[in-house]
Amino acid sequence: MEMKLPGQEGFEASSAPRNIPSGELDSNPDPGTGPSPDGPSDTESKELGVPKDPLLFIQLNELLGWPQALEWRETGRWVLFEEKLEVAAGRWSAPHVPTLALPSLQKLRSLLAEGLVLLDCPAQSLLELVGSTHPRKASDNEEAPLREQCQNPLRQKLPPGAEAGTVLAGELGFLAQPLGAFVRLRNPVVLGSLTEVSLPSRFFCLLLGPCMLGKGYHEMGRAAAVLLSDPQFQWSVRRASNLHDLLAALDAFLEEVTVLPPGRWDPTARIPPPKCLPSQHKRLPSQQREIRGPAVPRLTSAEDRHRHGPHAHSPELQRTGRLFGGLIQDVRRKVPWYPSDFLDALHLQCFSAVLYIYLATVTNAITFGGLLGDATDGAQGVLESFLGTAVAGAAFCLMAGQPLTILSSTGPVLVFERLLFSFSRDYSLDYLPFRLWVGIWVATFCLVLVATEASVLVRYFTRFTEEGFCALISLIFIYDAVGKMLNLTHTYPIQKPGSSAYGCLCQYPGPGGNESQWIRTRPKDRDDIVSMCVKTSRFFPSVVRKGLSDFSSVLAILLGCGLDAFLGLATPKLMVPREFKPTLPGRGWLVSPFGANPWWWSVAAALPALLLSILIFMDQQITAVILNRMEYRLQKGAGFHLDLFCVAVLMLLTSALGLPWYVSATVISLAHMDSLRRESRACAPGERPNFLGIREQRLTGLVVFILTGASIFLAPVLKFIPMPVLYGIFLYMGVAALSSIQFTNRVKLLLMPAKHQPDLLLLRHVPLTRVHLFTAIQLACLGLLWIIKSTPAAIIFPLMLLGLVGVRKALERVFSPQELLWLDELMPEEERSIPEKGLEPEHSFSGSDSEDSELMYQPKAPEINISVN
Repeated sequence: MEMKLPGQEGFEASSAPRNIPSGELDSNPDPGTGPSPDGPSDTESKELGVPKDPLLFIQLNELLGWPQALEWRETGRWVLFEEKLEVAAGRWSAPHVPTLALPSLQKLRSLLAEGLVLLDCPAQSLLELVGSTHPRKASDNEEAPLREQCQNPLRQKLPPGAEAGTVLAGELGFLAQPLGAFVRLRNPVVLGSLTEVSLPSRFFCLLLGPCMLGKGYHEMGRAAAVLLSDPQFQWSVRRASNLHDLLAALDAFLEEVTVLPPGRWDPTARIPPPKCLPSQHKRLPSQQREIRGPAVPRLTSAEDRHRHGPHAHSPELQRTGRLFGGLIQDVRRKVPWYPSDFLDALHLQCFSAVLYIYLATVTNAITFGGLLGDATDGAQGVLESFLGTAVAGAAFCLMAGQPLTILSSTGPVLVFERLLFSFSRDYSLDYLPFRLWVGIWVATFCLVLVATEASVLVRYFTRFTEEGFCALISLIFIYDAVGKMLNLTHTYPIQKPGSSAYGCLCQYPGPGGNESQWIRTRPKDRDDIVSMCVKTSRFFPSVVRKGLSDFSSVLAILLGCGLDAFLGLATPKLMVPREFKPTLPGRGWLVSPFGANPWWWSVAAALPALLLSILIFMDQQITAVILNRMEYRLQKGAGFHLDLFCVAVLMLLTSALGLPWYVSATVISLAHMDSLRRESRACAPGERPNFLGIREQRLTGLVVFILTGASIFLAPVLKFIPMPVLYGIFLYMGVAALSSIQFTNRVKLLLMPAKHQPDLLLLRHVPLTRVHLFTAIQLACLGLLWIIKSTPAAIIFPLMLLGLVGVRKALERVFSPQELLWLDELMPEEERSIPEKGLEPEHSFSGSDSEDSELMYQPKAPEINISVN
């Protein structure tokens, strides 16, 4: 972009470009409206009561070519981070955090203090801005740059309503004194080709002076641009009424500047954008604090969670005191959202989620169906697993309060089924009728829990309980997936290194056999492939990367199937029943209430049903609490009472049909939510997409379960899917769920020397020995749960899950409330009994560090990698 300096002797004045109303700039609207990076976020602005300012695009133009041919050239631009024009390479640099020399800021302040400052200038064109009062119509050759500006790809990254600020800096040999001017336009107007993007300009800064050594005016221009890109300086200068206010804002910026000592820092180094930006709460100007009002005290996230607790604001967890009061409120709360639960699913991302969760659900149904068949000697099998998953899951998605939940067979319930069958066999009982009465009693107990609003007790399920349960389920997924794959090595052995044909030998058992060989890939080639996979995040446009991310699991399955077919490997394939009839010969679909059992066993079934009810309640509600955490930003609310009611009704239905029992599956439900993550699309250069929430709807789960039921008739197609591919999906979900919890990160600290540990908020407030003690207690509880689950004592497994809450309560005698605030969460009684001053001991939450972020296990700042020009 080139522009002549108007109104100066010795070179031509440029023509005044035509003034364009700002309304015409949105003819090419932005496809996404990501949050603006300037100032507080939209959520923060609503909480603070502060009006949201438009995003500001800043451009630096420098006067080059003195004294032969003067011209203005764009050399830098800022939206959230700095981008430099690399002239030799003919491209823009990667966005990076700007660094400034302190003298440039001091010189800029002196220049503005002695220069011209115009606030609310009524100028409507560039010539009016520089002093001319005779604007003229733009010629055709001046309209061409405007068309190029509108087609600039950067325009698509800026949200509607964005404004521009321009900094002009340079040296003129005929000037005897420096010239500085700062202008804030009353109404933003487009100043022609002054900026590369056709945006209405709000700020204009001119910095000119005689020649000097070094990069004096270049650095002053960068300093002015960085100032305008700062959220708090911009907030202040938009509301400044005189020069004193402008200088006060600059001084406030200088007070917060961090100085790097010379000799310890290379000024040409570039700091890449951080993964997350610190909160702007602590940098609020005094004017903003006045807008908030003196009656609203500032709370850090730590204090807020101490005062209100993780579930205090959930209306679902407020007791009404009436029978089925919570259930009635859940129904009233969810009915208005019902139409949108289907309309919100009309998105391509939902199609990807359906394919991903469908294959995971089919894998789960086959795996648990086979395990259930082994545990019950064929009383239930794969067909019952498919049919029960389809019927129970579809009904739950239509009626539940949280339709993002995926119902499935779970490891703890499978353990109970195995114990119940062993008990029936030992006492010569007819298994399915006895199981029916257990299901009837469980449904009755669950309805009593719904009627008495027992779901409000989930307030006592802190992170300690949730992580213990989630880790157990994840380990079951990993253990089953690895066990299944290792079992394949007996039927389909792999040759050992050193044999004549080193590779993979797959052989079907039976007459004739069928074998295929796959020669081992060289280590170098394998490493190259892995390296390529790691670096794919830097390839392709963001739209392509987003699509590949949404369909990554589906593409992995298709790639595995294609590789299996191309190499001709004799791998075991997915087996789906071909006939629609019960697995157990001679029985109908309805189970007889008594069968060969005496009538009094229907009453005795209440005892095991009581234990199963505890297991169902814990399994269902812990999963519901995890899915409805504040971090997921769900907008349509939860339905703890309604979900438990649906599970109770479905428990009665599946027991009568002889189908497996179903409850919320933690791992698959988390995978379902992760596949429906919404992120901002319009991101400033260098800014990472912002998490906007979850695409809440009912259709994906409903379609998944309909397809699961139809899979009974899709055997000719599904028979080509190798089972190792599905075991891989099983393994991936378990590892992903396990790696997403804080407990896993704290376990890593046990094996990490202190000098290599990251700078974590947790470690700033809790001694390392106390962190290790808390982690060791969690590990002991997890190990005890696993041992009990794997032994004949598994009948008391539900009580052990309930015991996690008791263990957490006992930790109050071991750890202080402040330690528990950072390690876990405070229980309701603690929140009421601990005074606010209890949070003010040696570790204050209102320090100057970025400790006002959520109390999640994350570093204070991301890792910084330095690249030098």
